[in-house]
Amino acid sequence: MIITKNKKAFFNYYIKETYEAGIVLKGWEVKSIRLGMTQIKESYIKIYKNEFFIINLYINNFKNFSKFNKINTNRTKKILLKKIEIKKLIGKINKNRYTMILLDLHYNKSLIKAKIGLVKGKKQYNKKEIQKKKDLIKYNEYKIKNKY
Repeated sequence: MIITKNKKAFFNYYIKETYEAGIVLKGWEVKSIRLGMTQIKESYIKIYKNEFFIINLYINNFKNFSKFNKINTNRTKKILLKKIEIKKLIGKINKNRYTMILLDLHYNKSLIKAKIGLVKGKKQYNKKEIQKKKDLIKYNEYKIKNKY
């Protein structure tokens, strides 16, 4: 079951590969994600000392959380992957100039998992062509539907 999805990622990037990974979260972050109070629109993944971290994953705090605790809603979160996967990804990123972004957050049994993608950016003219094709398909469907 998908919690949130990065819709802009499919428009702005060619997605080459996807991976499922765990995230290190605090208790209040898990509760907020379960309530749907998260935004992954501008999040991306950085490499630091052979570990992956999610930057700009916004998780809003829920109402019943203590007012005395300081909350950082945009703190960096560590991604949990196997060492073999980390080595493969670092090699692909360095060799082929790929980028890693967060595609969605979802449940796997009772755990919150992240779907991360190895992506390459689209050019502006590619985006326009794809949008034209989608609009043409919608127009033809509308035309067929309202013919009778």
